[in-house]
Amino acid sequence: MKGIPETGASLAIRALGWGTLYAVTGCGLFFYGIWKLSGATNAEEFRFKMGYLLPKIPKNDPPQSRTEFEGLTDLLTYISEDWGRNKEV
Repeated sequence: MKGIPETGASLAIRALGWGTLYAVTGCGLFFYGIWKLSGATNAEEFRFKMGYLLPKIPKNDPPQSRTEFEGLTDLLTYISEDWGRNKEV
């Protein structure tokens, strides 16, 4: 029927479907493009090529700061106290 307006739920479901389609398609094309630009033929080769291009993440062994906290409050207190300090490298 032409005169019945669309409900909010059906509009939301339709928008979610189109949004999901666009997100999956867009990300898939983006990642496929990166794969093809790298020239890799398998996952192991892609991993080595990306490892060569991307910056190295240094190991934190032994840890230079606290790694365990009693709770969220303890973590946030540690972060707020540590925020202004200059790190000696």
